[in-house]
Order: sequence, then structure tokens, then C-alpha cells
Amino acid sequence: MDIDIGFWLTLALLVTVVVWILDRLFKLRQRGGSLGSTVETSNSLISVFFVVLVIRSFVVEPFTIPSGSMLPTLEVHDFILVNKFSYGLRLPVTNTKILETGEPERGDVMVFKFPENRAQNFIKRVIGLPGDVVEVRDNVVYVNGEAVRRDLIKNGSNSQAWRREYIEMLGEHPHLIRQEGPVNPYTGDKVIPRNTQGKWQVPEGEYFVMGDNRDNSNDSRFWGFVPENLVVGKAFLIWMHWEPFFSLPSFSRNGAIDKVET
Repeated sequence: MDIDIGFWLTLALLVTVVVWILDRLFKLRQRGGSLGSTVETSNSLISVFFVVLVIRSFVVEPFTIPSGSMLPTLEVHDFILVNKFSYGLRLPVTNTKILETGEPERGDVMVFKFPENRAQNFIKRVIGLPGDVVEVRDNVVYVNGEAVRRDLIKNGSNSQAWRREYIEMLGEHPHLIRQEGPVNPYTGDKVIPRNTQGKWQVPEGEYFVMGDNRDNSNDSRFWGFVPENLVVGKAFLIWMHWEPFFSLPSFSRNGAIDKVET
């Protein structure tokens, strides 16, 4: 479960502000000793907590990628930055929008609160906007009856499994997607799970999202839509990759998240 850093930063700021008010009223620092030292430290942290909270809430926020649902675009242990300004300014903790600055667009890589567990942050690609009809048929995505263009760039099929990578054009920018699964041992045909196919009407004020690793993603095909009030921001930059267990960080993947050229 993700730690709600915004909540704890807000709480820390409130506590330090309360201590500052009490100090102004009762001259706590003048009493000296450990109390005076604690109050002085607390007062010095107010500006730090405030600046960090403002930057994290309204400008950019760092996240790490915990799973392979966005492969090949994002790898496990990628460290990314999310633009909190792209989809409107929101208050910390409540996520209430206070200023309109833009809306998610098809093809955006979006971070949001998981509708079934709002303590968890998810990252997926926006496929359907409010009012859209999204259909996945034979592993091809259709939006409002139009097939989303994709071009095959890798085919790793063999007698037991198949894996294909495509450049998909969704919105204004191309991006990579991966599809994979088992092969029918009797016919040699690729097996496409039925529960990954279907047709959905996107309600107003909600979004349909999918992972780029199309056959290994827990997304809107299984749990539904993302309400607008759960949107966190637009992921735009990989700034580091760091495997666990005392490895050194790597900066070879640094750059824009979608760097595909057609």
C-alpha cells in the first residue's frame, strides 16, 4: 500500500503552525531547555514543509513504477515525475480541484487513485474520454468505431508462446505497446483471453484506461472507469532507474516517457 505523503506533509505543516501559534501566545522558546529547543526546531521547519507541500501538490510529484503493467514504456523500478498542473490544481489530501488548467487527453500516461483502493496510486494510459465508446476486439483497440492504428515492430512468437510489440498511435503521439500469451498446442494459433476483450461506454466525468502491457495489466477492462476526482496528474519524465538490493542507480533511461519515432 502506498504511503499518503500528501496527508503526512499536511499534518506536519499543521502541527508546526500550531506550535508556532502557541509559541507566539505563551513565549515557549523563552522557557529554554528541551522545550525551547524543540519549539525552535519546529518553527524552522514550517517553511520547509510549506515549500515541499506546494511543489508536490501543485507542480510535480515523484513516483516509482512497482509493476510491469506499462511495459515496454515503463519498466519496474523506473522513477518518474508527474505534472500536477496538467489536469488542474488540486488541494492536498482531499484532491479537490480548485483551478482548471486542462483535461486528460487520449494517449496520456496518467496517474490516479485506484478506484477500489484510494490509498493506492495506479498508472495507465488514457484510452477513452467521457462519452467515448471503447472496444477491444481480437486485441485491437477501437475508439468510437475507429481502429487505433498500430504498426508491428517485434514478433517473438514460437511454438509455446507469442509476444508482439507495436507502435500504437493514440492521440497525437506514438507509443509502444506489448501483447503476449500462450499458443494453442493443437492448432498453433495464438490464444487471446476473452476477459481482455469487450465493449465499454465511458460515462461523463470518467476515463477508460489501459496498461501498455495489454495482456498483463489490471485496468478498466476489469474494474471499470476512473472518476475525474481521482485523477492525480500526467506522467511525463523518467529521471532515474534504480533496482533494489544495494545496486547503483542508472540514468540511461532518462528522458520523456514516450520517445517513440515513427
